[in-house]
Amino acid sequence: MGEMDGARAELETAAGRVSMHRLAWLAEQGVGDHSRLPHTVKILLENLLRRAGARDVSEDDVRALAGWPEDGGDARIAFMPARILMQDFTGVPAVVDLAAIRSAMARAGGDAARVNPLVPVDLIIDHSVQVDLFGLREAYQANIEWEYRRNGERYALLRWAQQAFGGFRVVPPGMGICHQVNLEHLGRVVQVRDGVAIPDTLLGTDSHTTMINGLSVLGWGVGGIEAEAAMLGQPMFLPPPVVVGVRTTGALRPGTTATDLVLTLTEMLRAHGVVAKFVEFFARTPTPCSAKCWSWPSTPSNPAWPAPAARRTGWRCRASGSRSRRSSATG
Repeated sequence: MGEMDGARAELETAAGRVSMHRLAWLAEQGVGDHSRLPHTVKILLENLLRRAGARDVSEDDVRALAGWPEDGGDARIAFMPARILMQDFTGVPAVVDLAAIRSAMARAGGDAARVNPLVPVDLIIDHSVQVDLFGLREAYQANIEWEYRRNGERYALLRWAQQAFGGFRVVPPGMGICHQVNLEHLGRVVQVRDGVAIPDTLLGTDSHTTMINGLSVLGWGVGGIEAEAAMLGQPMFLPPPVVVGVRTTGALRPGTTATDLVLTLTEMLRAHGVVAKFVEFFARTPTPCSAKCWSWPSTPSNPAWPAPAARRTGWRCRASGSRSRRSSATG
């Protein structure tokens, strides 16, 4: 047993007893103070703590990230998502590669059925949609039929893959687009795997993957090669995280739309140099009209987060429920 095994605890739920990994255990051992960490860093820390002692995560990695931001620069973050989201354009090459690995296993005299994704994959067919007919009652059915005729060979391959591989699900055409299906059906916030409760996290090959952050599910978009590597058990190695906090206040003025709000926030974040950083929003009201940004840890080009004492108090305040907060990731 490793030293970090003491973080595992039991939790009684309505569905039965599950195990979890307590960040508070680290503080009890004198390792960091999880209560002052941003939500995003907590999720990354739990990811390392749960896998401490595995091939890619050492106990020193956990200690370094637990000391973020002071010691976070030494953290080696081998992030392993809870699931992978793909669309049909990037999913087909991944299926072909899995089939090729099975063929190689069979030629070598091994059990080809053992070749499966190590991280569950959801593939949503939505990138092949074309509109041939519109304005008529029968338009939807006619468009679906044309889509199957155009893409019959690819769809047959994907249907075979869902039946052949464990941990590989396909959402057929006409059921919705990636971010809609992800938000409404696939997002779980918390997942239970082998009796262990873990935060729902994901890497996706759709450009709208980050919309899942609206459920406080940490996820962002990657290329097909990165997604396939994660599917086969290769973690994504991340640099020390920089978290940008956006505090919103007030209320939207009459006549201001949600689009106005989003475009204004986007302009502010771009001006602040938010690239390859995590973003967390927090507010006393759910309808903000003004915002301020801080980067933590501070850099020469970015203003610092509030003073340490105020910073710690602020995070405790939000954790106690007096402020609402959601996390987001940008890449």
